[in-house]
Amino acid sequence: MNATNESLNRTALYENHLKLGAKMVPFTGFEMPVSYAGLTEEHHSVRNACGIFDVSHMGEFRVKGPEALHLIQWITSNDAAVLVPGQVQYSCMPNGRGGIVDDLLVYCISNDEYMLVVNASNRIKDWEWIASQNRWDALVEDESDDWSLIAVQGPEAASLLQPFCDLSSLEQMKYYTFAEGNTFGHSTLVSATGYTGAGGFELYVRNNAAAAVWEGLIRAGATPCGLGARDTLRLEAGFCLYGNDIDETTSPIEAGLGWITKFTNDFVDRDLLELQKKDGTALIFRGFKMLERGIPRQGYPIENSAGETIGRITSGTQSPTLGVGISMGYIQRESGALGEQVAIRIRKNTVPAIIVRPGFLPKK
Repeated sequence: MNATNESLNRTALYENHLKLGAKMVPFTGFEMPVSYAGLTEEHHSVRNACGIFDVSHMGEFRVKGPEALHLIQWITSNDAAVLVPGQVQYSCMPNGRGGIVDDLLVYCISNDEYMLVVNASNRIKDWEWIASQNRWDALVEDESDDWSLIAVQGPEAASLLQPFCDLSSLEQMKYYTFAEGNTFGHSTLVSATGYTGAGGFELYVRNNAAAAVWEGLIRAGATPCGLGARDTLRLEAGFCLYGNDIDETTSPIEAGLGWITKFTNDFVDRDLLELQKKDGTALIFRGFKMLERGIPRQGYPIENSAGETIGRITSGTQSPTLGVGISMGYIQRESGALGEQVAIRIRKNTVPAIIVRPGFLPKK
């Protein structure tokens, strides 16, 4: 059994992870499983079948009242007014200085009730930021400690989950929608979302139901997966990780998140971001696929043919699916054309790489 750190928070599934022999590590203030059988095996289980993740460390804020939408429209860059009950939206919160407070999911529960799902590392910061911007009569409640969140991901997620869920036709549930039902007899918000690029669902259940749902999924054939596989999966899919690829100093336009930055209403940093969209930014976010052996890592310099540093890697790994090194990072706009070749400096050596759009998996 792993040594524990009593100063860290634990999810409702902590004991389940220990029973499965998980390697536990500190992560955003929680003691979380980084792997069980091994990263590569877990990664492939999600790409090819079905894996489950405990992501109960994420934060959930409830925003209620007739003016709830006014607050959400002001603090987020996307247009939440287009949502109808049962829909989810990916968005971010600009920080008033051109950077990003956090990226998040916005759930439309009803016309006057929303749920915001935020990153665990930013929960307190997000709460304080939202409170500072709440000049409307919107009620905001932090329900993070009340919920457990289990991600069920992979091409077989729907078929594995369906016999134990009373929602009909999980296979037909549209991406970024949700519904409330029962899973293994427990009340569940079932969301067709995820962070792996493999499809699947995220299950929000009360803490006292988490173990029963988790154990039921494992009995049904799901593979328990840790944070290691979660990171390689999201990187293959080209999904940003807050603290690596986006933060308080990166704008959504610079980060390639113009698609979640709408200018249909006023919001924090609207004028600045609209100008960036029009004029462009000095740096742009790109993907980099290694042409020779070498694993790019966060912080490695990107160089041009003259050996000049023109960018920096923010996330990188050896892709278990593709068998090559992949990474994402920021590069000078004039050097960031798709298809161009650059070099990644890995300690004393430089390794050639080709510039691609983030998202390395073949299109289906």
